[in-house]
Amino acid sequence: MSDLLQHECGVAAIRLLKPLSYFQEKYGSSLWAFNKLLLLMEKQFNRGQDGAGIGCVKLNMPLGQPYLFRERDPHKDALQNIFNGQIKKLNKKIRRGEVDIKDPIDIKNNFDYGGEILMGHLRYGTSGMFDQGSCHPYLRRSNWPTRTLMVLGNFNMTNPKELNQRMVDRGQHPVFGTDTQTVLEEIGFHLDEAHTDLYRELRKQNLPGQQLQHEISNRLNLLDIIRASSQQWDGGYVIMGAVGNGDYFCLRDPHGIRPCHYLITDEYIAVASERVPLLTVFEVENEQVHELPPANMLSIKSDGTYGIVEYTKPLEPTPCSFEKLYFSRGNDPIVYRERKALGAALTPQIVNSLEDRFDKSAITYIPNTAETAYYGLLEGLRVYRRKRVHAQLLEALRNGTLDEEMLDTAILKRWPRGEKIAHKDIKMRTFITQEKSRATLVSHVYDLTYGAVSPEDVLVALDDSIVRGTTLRQSILRILGRANPRKIVIASTAPQVRYPDCYGIDMCEMDTFIAFNAAVSLLKQRGKTHLLDEVYRQCKLELKKPAEERRNCVKPIYDELDVDDITKEITRLVTPYDATCPIEVIFQTIENLHASIEGSCGDWYFSGDYPTPGGYTMVNMAYIRWFEGKGGRAYDLPL
Repeated sequence: MSDLLQHECGVAAIRLLKPLSYFQEKYGSSLWAFNKLLLLMEKQFNRGQDGAGIGCVKLNMPLGQPYLFRERDPHKDALQNIFNGQIKKLNKKIRRGEVDIKDPIDIKNNFDYGGEILMGHLRYGTSGMFDQGSCHPYLRRSNWPTRTLMVLGNFNMTNPKELNQRMVDRGQHPVFGTDTQTVLEEIGFHLDEAHTDLYRELRKQNLPGQQLQHEISNRLNLLDIIRASSQQWDGGYVIMGAVGNGDYFCLRDPHGIRPCHYLITDEYIAVASERVPLLTVFEVENEQVHELPPANMLSIKSDGTYGIVEYTKPLEPTPCSFEKLYFSRGNDPIVYRERKALGAALTPQIVNSLEDRFDKSAITYIPNTAETAYYGLLEGLRVYRRKRVHAQLLEALRNGTLDEEMLDTAILKRWPRGEKIAHKDIKMRTFITQEKSRATLVSHVYDLTYGAVSPEDVLVALDDSIVRGTTLRQSILRILGRANPRKIVIASTAPQVRYPDCYGIDMCEMDTFIAFNAAVSLLKQRGKTHLLDEVYRQCKLELKKPAEERRNCVKPIYDELDVDDITKEITRLVTPYDATCPIEVIFQTIENLHASIEGSCGDWYFSGDYPTPGGYTMVNMAYIRWFEGKGGRAYDLPL
């Protein structure tokens, strides 16, 4: 999308079901899992560029030997720093003769990440400090392996204050920081409780120390621990972790808001946020990779036995539709079909904008992530044109008016024309730059294909979504305007983004949405600012209700206005003051969004219908803070 959006993180994990010697013999390397983890994370680099972290748990290590390792890096080159750093350490040991690279025992004993459980995390931060302490995995250490816990995830909890208060009420002293720390401590508490209960029960049998630890490990039930821990979680999440004894778990929220996929073979189990990295890295067929169902947990015991079970009640599936629109890699077979369908769904609106003059139009896309939808739009326009030609031919045959001139002018020459107008020819990551400088940078990141558009053409540019509109106004429309078209049409494959998100995407404040600003502008123009006051009053009253009874009190602002009027006002707001031609903005309808997506999709940022109580709390709080002239993430602030 042309607007800056940071979003949910990426996760990856590999659990070997065979010893390292198996992989040395079959694949020629005891570092097979370490290399695969790197590839899984590289293939998901689109999901996190604020930092990264990896973790490892080694099974059955001798007493006195470390069995759990973690490394994190908060820099944009985190993956390279982490993996290259570990290989350099290993190479030094090899050169000194301390490690035989072909000896699996040497690798396991002397290489930190030569273990059976490897996990990785790519961070896109929406809050907190951008330092090493904000990167996953988070770790809770103990000299009992069955109380040692490492956690990472792609998630955002809407109610961290309530979760922290739950710990305070127990008598704990939580350190108020990220919701990751809150989740870690909550799971850790129930892990401690389960461990203590087992210890007290088994101690009565006078078992020797090592046998006692072994029995606790065997009887530890991660399903019960997660069920107890997750009772008050409100948000979108995929959380994975490992206990020091070698038990692993990965769970998905009850609505399936955040994505998670897995692959199971007789050699290993692998998990990733997206499907395609698993397909590519492990070279398997599409049907071998499965989506973890909402409210389900994949758990693997230290002995390698595994299962996928419900840890809580599944709720209405509402997976994040921005995964389909933008975030997930476009070569996923399902995502590819859906993005093409989203582009094709815009066909009737584009035809109206072109006034059926295909010979005087050029279709393009910006940014590159809109390319797949662009192909879908071209197909949609060609199907439309084909039907028109078919009808014209039949009519001409019936009337006897078919001649060479008609074939040449009315039929053969009037087909949709695709052009590559804007080129991103410089690898410059504009999303890590201050907002004030970003417009200037964007204007240099994109270069123009000069001469591809004539002054008689309507230039249609497809975008994934329009959220803030600032990049359109400050940069994109000026770039496209240099092509000197008769008119520019910006078509969004997403509907109008009207409401904030609280489940992972960095869309938190009302006045950052061009649709909201347009609605407020229209209300002021029409002398209806009293509605803004009334919505503020209703939002304040709503927050006095129990969380599960709250509703979205911001909806009346949009209910008062026609969607086409809001679109026209958005067009006015994003049009540069020095625009050289008329501008038109087109949005996808919510109905067409659902028709294009295969299966369920969440649409709360478009419709205002949130899947969890925390969403309604957040939207009302966000409006209150806007009305009072305050900023900040509503779900980080006191009610």
